Amino acid sequence: MTKALPAISSELIKATALVLRTCREDMTSKNGFVWPQVGEVATAADWDKTPECGKGLHGWLYGQGEYDCSNYLDETAKWLVVEVEQSGIVMLGGKCKFQSGTVRLIGNKKDASDYLIANESRSATVAVIGASVTVGDNQAAIVGALGTATAGYRGTATAGDSGTATAGDSGTATAGYSGTATAGYSGTICIRFYDRKENRYRVKIGYIGEDGLLPRVAYRLDEKNEFIAVVS
Repeated sequence: MTKALPAISSELIKATALVLRTCREDMTSKNGFVWPQVGEVATAADWDKTPECGKGLHGWLYGQGEYDCSNYLDETAKWLVVEVEQSGIVMLGGKCKFQSGTVRLIGNKKDASDYLIANESRSATVAVIGASVTVGDNQAAIVGALGTATAGYRGTATAGDSGTATAGDSGTATAGYSGTATAGYSGTICIRFYDRKENRYRVKIGYIGEDGLLPRVAYRLDEKNEFIAVVS
């Protein structure tokens, strides 16, 4: 069951920021820390502002960052949105840490990303992890890892690692590593993969109507990094 506090006023957002994170189903995380309920304040007893991982509470500022920093991403995980004093946030590359924050929402991936986008204006300019974004014709939908981006005719849908990107006719669907891309007639699909030989990421590009690629079919990459239709 999703639990959330009311929307945050614009004046309050100026002094605070929303941070996305996950934890186990029983509300615990690393070292047995137990996250409190909605409206309550979580505090790290071992806080140290040194910009190093550990000794603090961690998450993704505005919902953006390296999703694999978290060990709690399975279907049972709880997704939290935490309101934190902006001045107390320490950036750590693909994540941030902070001493304390008020839990604003506890729910699933979609609940958390929806709440974040609705209440944190700065999330509109980043690829939010786990977000589901749908736009119309000639528009762009961009989401982070584990998210779903859907765009209409001549639209651009971009999703991060393990995400799903779907674009309409003449559109472009781009998905990250282990992602799925679908495009309509005359569309383009792109999926990111890791080239172990060259030790770098590359992008596999396909054109609907060529090389057997069909419109409105979801594709992923096989072990040889070739497009293969996703069997539902």
